[in-house]
Amino acid sequence: MPDTVHTSLTTRGTLFIRFCIVVVFGIAFAYIESAVVVYLREIFYPDGFTFPLAEFGADISPLWKRLLLTEIGREAAALVLILTACSLIGRNLRRRFAYFLTIFAVWDIFYYLWLKVLLDWPAHILDWDILFLIPRPWAAPVLAPVLVSLAVLAFALLILYRDSIDKPIKATIFDWLAFSVCALVIIASFCLAGRHITAPDYASHFSWPLFLAGLILTIAIFTKSLLKSK
Repeated sequence: MPDTVHTSLTTRGTLFIRFCIVVVFGIAFAYIESAVVVYLREIFYPDGFTFPLAEFGADISPLWKRLLLTEIGREAAALVLILTACSLIGRNLRRRFAYFLTIFAVWDIFYYLWLKVLLDWPAHILDWDILFLIPRPWAAPVLAPVLVSLAVLAFALLILYRDSIDKPIKATIFDWLAFSVCALVIIASFCLAGRHITAPDYASHFSWPLFLAGLILTIAIFTKSLLKSK
């Protein structure tokens, strides 16, 4: 067997094994996240987690602020753990980025699957959720973050596949900047909705056009880089 073929097969096997490892990591990490949410909902919303949300601290212990700060710290620590995992397992920056996307996507998707198992929630894919608290609350229908996760998981698979055949996807600085701007647009759609989670008309404050514009443009930029790399 020629050395180049042997090297290619070895690379594919290594990438597949490492991809499986990060998927397992993401699934397990999602369970930890969902278990924490079970406890938080029992503390903050013993009568049920429904939108619009009651104001934090309105009728619960004064300890709520400390618990909320603890939760923000836990979210920051979760990001550090994900970054650490992908840094340890990825051989170069491109693969580390792909593993980060993989863990993030699997974590998010299985977070909702585990909540369905543990709490039978969400009842519907359009039920709203608090997505994140840094730097301010993010909120959206569950469908929105799941669509993002499916897209970035596809990105990760394509990055790793192209690496496995020694045809890596190449992105320019402009591509990275455009990708980052589109990501910020998606985040902005979540943060804008998060400002109205206690309002009776909360559902009207999530901008599907803004969210979809950011997501579609992100996919378009990635596709451009993919086609250009051929």
